[in-house]
Amino acid sequence: MTAVERITLAPGLTMARALTGMWQVADMERDGRTLDLDAAARAMVPYVEAGLTTFDMADHYGSAEDIVGRYRKIAGAPPAQFFTKWVPTPGPVTRADVRAAVTRALTRMQGERIDLLQFHAWRFSDPSWLDALGYLDECRQEGLIAALGACNFDTAHLAVAVASGIPFVSNQVCCSLIDRRAAGKLGAYAQAHGLRTLAYGTLAGGFLSEKWLGRPEPATEQLGTWSLMKYKRFIDTAGGWGAFQRVLHACDAVAKRLGVSIANVASRWVLEQPGVGGVIIGARLSQSAHVDDTPRLFGFALDQAARAGIDAALAHLAPIPGDCGDEYRKPPYLTASGDLSHHLASFPAPYRVVDGPHGRRQVRSGTSWETTYGYARAVRAGNRIHVSGTTASHGDKLIGGDDPYAQAVFALDKVQGAIESLGGTLDDVIRTRVFVSRVENWEAVARAHGERFATITPANTLVEARLVGDEFLMEIEAEAETTG
Repeated sequence: MTAVERITLAPGLTMARALTGMWQVADMERDGRTLDLDAAARAMVPYVEAGLTTFDMADHYGSAEDIVGRYRKIAGAPPAQFFTKWVPTPGPVTRADVRAAVTRALTRMQGERIDLLQFHAWRFSDPSWLDALGYLDECRQEGLIAALGACNFDTAHLAVAVASGIPFVSNQVCCSLIDRRAAGKLGAYAQAHGLRTLAYGTLAGGFLSEKWLGRPEPATEQLGTWSLMKYKRFIDTAGGWGAFQRVLHACDAVAKRLGVSIANVASRWVLEQPGVGGVIIGARLSQSAHVDDTPRLFGFALDQAARAGIDAALAHLAPIPGDCGDEYRKPPYLTASGDLSHHLASFPAPYRVVDGPHGRRQVRSGTSWETTYGYARAVRAGNRIHVSGTTASHGDKLIGGDDPYAQAVFALDKVQGAIESLGGTLDDVIRTRVFVSRVENWEAVARAHGERFATITPANTLVEARLVGDEFLMEIEAEAETTG
């Protein structure tokens, strides 16, 4: 059997470049039953013995973390790496919340340290995601977590976290022949900053396999798993069943010539993208296994003819919109249900809202400046929302370090969060004013503004101005007008 490639993800932590995903545990338990945990744990042993020693799960993947705990109790079970995620509900996050989440994962997995704890934020206009990461890093420094990773972070907010000193080693995002967003600017950023992309959705829920080659398009009611429901939405968004079949036939031609499977070809394509450290291939423990097939993807590389044939088919696909992770934060929601209803009940206001004089509503973001110098982060009067000059400060912390782009991204998050707290949206913005402390930073700041307002295009002014505080590289204010 071909040896499974390994890489060092963090000091003292190596991983297999083909990870076994355990999302399917939640799918197998969605009717309310619980798997036979001991049987599922025993089913992990052949994976580890084949060199597939790394497993990926999350706090909400049903009994996945409990299965790992049972695996660790198997006499003579070979050592493995266990990566999990924490996906908190939106809203304020305290140090106690974070410690409770880490303790809960350690208890379920029956371990003393989490190999990789990956964090998912539902939205970035609520700054609690930065609070959570700060507290998680405290747990890392205490030895409860070996390494921290991001999950479904777009490039901009990965840059904010890294520039703010969060020691991410990886970012887990969707990446496949159908969804090639991670092969673009996110992959370039990850490679430039020494981060590894962990790619899930590599096989599009199983669609990228011989099983679907030449098959007619399935009806929604024929899709029996969450994975198939989810990735059919990706296929539809990328151009539909006909375009997808072109890709499948191109992969089949390469697979037959090289003596491998379509799944091998699809996974190999992802492995060869910039910044990709590993591919996550889902397993339905005790039901279906790919122990024999998966290691074969390390026995070959895609040659020029293979890449040319695949690229010709990919030319018929439309790009998945936005950056990585956007499918969880804005339409079109490319989830199993097509929205966030099976994930969340609601979103609380990012910032505290209080009553002001004359029937106005005001936002308080919690900075000491607002209290000391007598102003609000934002004020709503009628259908108008005015946002004060906003820098990259959060409480007593500077966000974004000395990176003007990262500072601008976070300041724009604060602007967005203030407007959302007052019942508006970023689409309501009609005017922005941007101030940079050094003119040489204008392009990086303008780029962040352009990414956020590309389709909104408010009136804008950008000038060089001396700011209060040498650490602040930019400041932005905004005006919005709502329709309701």
